[in-house]
Amino acid sequence: MTFQSPGWLWLLLALAALVAAYVVLQFRRRENTLRFTNLSLLDRVAPRRASWPRHIGAALFFLAIGVLIGAMARPAMTVEVPRERATIMVAIDVSPSMAANDVDPNRLSAAKESARGFVDSLPGRFNVGLVAFSSTSSVVSSPTQDHQAVTDSIETLQMSPGTAIGEGVFTSLESIRSFDEEAGDNPPPSAVVLLSDGENTSGRPIAAASGAALDLGVPVSTIAFGTGAAIIEINGEPVEADIDKGALEQLAADTSGHFYEAQSEAELSDVYDDIGSSLGSETVDREIVTRFVLAALVLAVAGAVASMAWNQRVP
Repeated sequence: MTFQSPGWLWLLLALAALVAAYVVLQFRRRENTLRFTNLSLLDRVAPRRASWPRHIGAALFFLAIGVLIGAMARPAMTVEVPRERATIMVAIDVSPSMAANDVDPNRLSAAKESARGFVDSLPGRFNVGLVAFSSTSSVVSSPTQDHQAVTDSIETLQMSPGTAIGEGVFTSLESIRSFDEEAGDNPPPSAVVLLSDGENTSGRPIAAASGAALDLGVPVSTIAFGTGAAIIEINGEPVEADIDKGALEQLAADTSGHFYEAQSEAELSDVYDDIGSSLGSETVDREIVTRFVLAALVLAVAGAVASMAWNQRVP
């Protein structure tokens, strides 16, 4: 058992001082009683009987205070709880070519809309994360069951130079591995959904990423955006925004994923329909404050009953 607010336990010192004061007062009371000169009369007024029961009420009261102090310190027990391991990573291309408007209103906006629709359609039990890639890749949102947080992160994506599709896949795989402690020996059911125009210009080759995904048994489904008939402006110069649907189709085929040319959430359901479920467990600290409060209440009531029972016997 642990305490999440252990500072409150210092109050136990005050409780110890209160108990000590009670003991001292009891000894003084006994000394004052013995000063009564007529012992035979004292015996008539207060016949001898066991004195310890009269301390039961006080003892229970002190115990109740101690337990309440423990409750204020927020006690918690370490327990294992089930956790869904199935994970889907959404990887979005944020390279300049995604600004091309051959898809209305442009490729990146269409990709964002498709990604949001896909995340919203996922069953709540799935963990979902977000990766953005350009010349490099990074995890924007680690896998979580808070799907709203992921859709909010999609809105924040900004363009930057370069396109590293392979790095996007590698980062997604690493995020899946890091999320699940058992992934090394017992990989969780997972998938990657990658949205891009398919023109790889930097980073590790797509083929290397395909091999890594295949080794881990993680299918990569790809969605191609663009028709190829578009011009974008980079540093004031017009540049043709090429696409490479073949590369995306090959990536999906090599990893047993699905390839799409349209942003259809209905079709994307195939991605998670094939995943299934796998429950693991994680260790968490669960508060047991209620148990402490209940115990303190029982002790307080017992102390009150004991005090009343004793006082009724006093002549």
